Amino acid sequence: MKIATYNVNGVNGRLPVLLKWLKEASPDIVCLQELKAPQERFPLQDINNAGYQAIWNGQKSWNGVAILAKNREITEVQRSLPGDPEDIQSRYIEAIIDQMVVCCLYLPNGNPYPGPKFEYKLSWLKRFKKRTDELIEMELPAILIGDFNIIPEPIDVYKPERWENDALYRTEVRKAFKDLQKKGWLDSIRSLYPEEQIYTFWDYLYKAYDRNAGIRLDHILLNPYLQSRLQNGGVDSHVRGWEKSSDHAPVWIELSDEL
Repeated sequence: MKIATYNVNGVNGRLPVLLKWLKEASPDIVCLQELKAPQERFPLQDINNAGYQAIWNGQKSWNGVAILAKNREITEVQRSLPGDPEDIQSRYIEAIIDQMVVCCLYLPNGNPYPGPKFEYKLSWLKRFKKRTDELIEMELPAILIGDFNIIPEPIDVYKPERWENDALYRTEVRKAFKDLQKKGWLDSIRSLYPEEQIYTFWDYLYKAYDRNAGIRLDHILLNPYLQSRLQNGGVDSHVRGWEKSSDHAPVWIELSDEL
């Protein structure tokens, strides 16, 4: 089973890129972020024509998340992160696919630091921790997948000294990521490539992609029920070089059939 995440940075504007990648990579399950489209403008027919079912949580101009599955039923669990009924930002959707809990997230960026956007990020992380603590106790396979907007380690950024006061790299958010790992969630890509510089995002400015001046923001975390099934993974970094591509690249893993 191939599972992927892709921050598309506008699902309608970059639909040709998304469809081209879906055809090339043929993932079984895909989580999308930054749809930047209201609920009624999600391109469901095009997604269906590509062979995928979908559930999504849209929002005009900003945010938005979706879960796609090929030849598999998607059972929606919830379409917002519990803990704050006043939070109307579309950043989370959770479903069950093949008896596996799939949590697709687009964590707040948090910049500028300091400020209310960073405080919102910390608040969101507290709510997320509560949900992930519940999931880790369940006797079900579970996966946390999406754009975390967190650079976990110095190896995950091209010049870490420049990012110390950026909300993506602040000590508080890196600690939150580490706490997930301590609780039992495995950073799948880093576990496969413990010493390699791997990036998933390259800014549009300053020819960042051409210089490979990137950062790793997009992650796939597995609970213990899935960790023994992890076989392979990677980043389709070449997609970032396509015309009119997102500033993110797709990230994917392959799981063996259940042991």
